[in-house]
Amino acid sequence: MLSPLADRIRPEELEDICGQKHLLADGMPLRNIIDGGQIPNMIFYGPSGVGKTTLANIIAKRTDKAFRKLNGTTASTSDIKEIVKELDTMLAPNGVLLYLDEIQYFNKRQQQSLLEYIENGKITLIASTTENPYFYIYNAVLSRSTVFEFKPLTPDDVEPAILRAFNFLQDESGVEITLEDSVVRHIAHACSGDVRKAINSCELCFLSAKVRDSSVTISLDLAKSLTQKSSMRYDRDADNHYDCLSAFQKSMRGSDPDAAVHYLARLLSAGDLPGACRRLLVCASEDVGLAYPQIIPIVKAAVDTALQVGLPEARIPLANAVILVATSPKSNSAICAIDEAMADIAAGRGGEIPDSIKDSHYSGASDLGRGKGYEYSHNGRNHYIKQQFLPDALRDRVYYHYSDNKLEQAAKAYWDKIKSE
Repeated sequence: MLSPLADRIRPEELEDICGQKHLLADGMPLRNIIDGGQIPNMIFYGPSGVGKTTLANIIAKRTDKAFRKLNGTTASTSDIKEIVKELDTMLAPNGVLLYLDEIQYFNKRQQQSLLEYIENGKITLIASTTENPYFYIYNAVLSRSTVFEFKPLTPDDVEPAILRAFNFLQDESGVEITLEDSVVRHIAHACSGDVRKAINSCELCFLSAKVRDSSVTISLDLAKSLTQKSSMRYDRDADNHYDCLSAFQKSMRGSDPDAAVHYLARLLSAGDLPGACRRLLVCASEDVGLAYPQIIPIVKAAVDTALQVGLPEARIPLANAVILVATSPKSNSAICAIDEAMADIAAGRGGEIPDSIKDSHYSGASDLGRGKGYEYSHNGRNHYIKQQFLPDALRDRVYYHYSDNKLEQAAKAYWDKIKSE
C-alpha cells in the first residue's frame, strides 16, 4: 500500500523546503546550526504543513544519533521509557535525537520525564507544535530549548511543491499530465499555506481525472470542485483566535478601515460573532473615547442589531460600525486616566476622603464634621467653585490629560478660562 503522496515526495535537502527563508536561507541562525552539526534542543512552532516534520527528518539524517519519533496525541510515558532504555546501548551509542510531534498534547509529567535526558545531552529533543509554546509547553522544557517559529506559506511558496507533485505523479505512473492554466495557482491559494494539503489535492485531482491514451488533463473546474473551500487557519480555542482578535482591534485603533474589515470578515467567517462584537464595543470606548464620545451608543446600537438579526445579516451593521470606529478621531485619555487611578489604588495610594465631600445626609453628620466647608458648585460663577476633592495624599495628582483632538481641546480651553477666573 502506497504512503500518501506528501510522504513519498518529502524533501531531503534544505533547499527543497518551501518558504521559511527567515530560518533556512544562507547565513540564518538555524541554517548555521544545522550546517554546524551541533544540534541543540529545539521547538518548532507554526501551523500545519509548513515544513516542521520535513526539517526534523533532514536534521536527523545529518547526525550520528539514533532517530526516534513520537506523536503527542498517541504517545505515553511508557514510550519515553522505552527510548530511555536504548541510551548507552548499541541501539543508541551516541544518544537519541527524539522528534516529538504535537508536544502540546503531552501533560506536565510527560514533558518533565524528558528533562534529565535533554539536560545531560543523551536525548536531543526536537519538538513541534501548532500552538504557542509559551502557553502550552512547561517552562522547564522551554528554558532548555530554543524556539523557532515557522511562518505560514504564501501561494508563491507553495507553487513549486505543487509542480513537483504533479511531475512525481507523472514519472511514477507513466501517465502524461497536462495542467490547464491557473490550476497550480488555484490549488496554491486553496490550501491556505498548507503544503501537505496542496500535495494531497494534487493526488486527488490526478486520481479523479479520466486517463485517455496514457495521458490526462487536469482542468481548473476539476481542481475547483476538489478544493471548494479554503480552510482558513482559525480555531476559537487556539492561539490564532487571539491573534485575529488582536489584529482586528489594532487595525481599528490604527485607523485602517480596510484591515479592520478584513479581520472582521475572518471572525465572522469563523462564526465568532460574540468576539467581534465585544472587541468593537471595547475599541469604541478605549480607542475613540472622548475624541468622539457619541460613537459609544452608535456602536452599541450596531452590536445590538447584529446580535438580534444574527449571521449572515449581522455583517452589515458591524461593517458600518467597524468602518466608523476605524475612521474616527482617536483618544485614549480616558483609559489612561482610569488605569493611572487604579494603579494608585492597587499600590495603596489613597487616603482619607476629605470631610467636606463625605455624606452629610444623616443625623449627627455635622457633629462629625461631615460636609463642613463644602460649597455647592452650581452656586459659583459658571457653575464652578475651586475646592479640594482628592484626598490630601493625592491632592495634586493629575490623572486626566486632555488629548489633542478637537473636542477635548475645546473642553480644555473652556475649563482653562473658567478656572483661571
